[in-house]
Amino acid sequence: MAAEIVNPRSDSTTDSGIQRTSAADTGADEPFDPAFALHRGGKMAVQSTVPIRDKDDLSLAYTPGVAKVCSAIADNPELVHDYTWKSQVVAVVTDGTAVLGLGDIGPEASLPVMEGKAILFKQFGGVDAVPIALATTSVDEIVDTVVRLAPSFGGVNLEDISAPRCFEIERKLQERLDIPVFHDDQHGTAVVTLAALRNAAKLSGRTLGDLRGVISGAGAAGVAIAKFLLEAGIGDVAVADRKGIVSRDRDDLTDVKRELAELTNRAGISGSLEKALAGADVFIGVSGGTVSEAAVASMAPGAYVFAMANPNPEVHPEIAHKYAAVVATGRSDFPNQINNVLAFPGIFAGALQVRASRITEGMKIAAANALADVVGDELAADYVIPSPFDERVAPAVTAAVAAAARAEGVARR
Repeated sequence: MAAEIVNPRSDSTTDSGIQRTSAADTGADEPFDPAFALHRGGKMAVQSTVPIRDKDDLSLAYTPGVAKVCSAIADNPELVHDYTWKSQVVAVVTDGTAVLGLGDIGPEASLPVMEGKAILFKQFGGVDAVPIALATTSVDEIVDTVVRLAPSFGGVNLEDISAPRCFEIERKLQERLDIPVFHDDQHGTAVVTLAALRNAAKLSGRTLGDLRGVISGAGAAGVAIAKFLLEAGIGDVAVADRKGIVSRDRDDLTDVKRELAELTNRAGISGSLEKALAGADVFIGVSGGTVSEAAVASMAPGAYVFAMANPNPEVHPEIAHKYAAVVATGRSDFPNQINNVLAFPGIFAGALQVRASRITEGMKIAAANALADVVGDELAADYVIPSPFDERVAPAVTAAVAAAARAEGVARR
């Protein structure tokens, strides 16, 4: 399958030469909008990888030639990896309940984002991907549906599924499938965050073990980042939700947050996010809230501020730069963009390359280290993470993930 950009076009042109979209695009006669123009007809298409020029080609690609391949796979199911697209394609699965900054907008409205995800897989990792938007929010129905679809795919990328259901869906799919299952909102964000934080610490002569971090947001990304940073060796990290620090003394925690309270916050801080930020070395924002300038000013000297909410960072970079040694956001118009596209294409490319049965913590840490190493000698306060358009990124992550899969015993070739 090839991901193709549809040529922008409009329905009409006014006498003055200004193009306009139709009412079918926007619900009204609005000025030309390039976003609608680009999306008309979708952003991707299926393309054959073999020619069908005559009856001989047809007889090989379809009947009777295809029957030989089907019979061979029936006798030896492993041949499906060699004679179909299975080992080269990922299902991008959503229920439309947590789409970007738009929230629960439903499966149909999520499709432009899932198409976008699919073309990013192809553009940045050479991996084909199929968007699948499901008309259910039931954990068991989603799991059962994906399990039934799994024979067609080499991996599953879960996308934009709300917490806490996303944790259970991923866990159940990992238990039932022998192909990689990866919730990008959790692990992709965590991988890129760790890579940037490693380089920020390196820039100031510190290690992860020297740092105390505070995360704003206890959803999918916040929980995953906290666990991943602990796995990687951060000194301490606390997580805050809307009611304050997730701590053992709270009696209103979900099962996920209760587990998080047991793992994090070794300093035993309770109360507000602002209280936790006093003297902290790292702020990581994945909440969409706002952090006061006074709270940022109370952080330790040489702190790092990763304000990743889009489109409005929790701390505006102009404010953060007054107090922080390194500032990162989720936006492309500021330096140090924490962008998941730096991680998921290479992670899946590496996993598919070796036919990994799953994606391990070691594979994710290898991806983060490889991503950090791409920066190399160019390391600077405004360059702790490479650009998604750096052509070294995907090959480096792919190779590191494949090697880690072999080392951890989950590779099958």
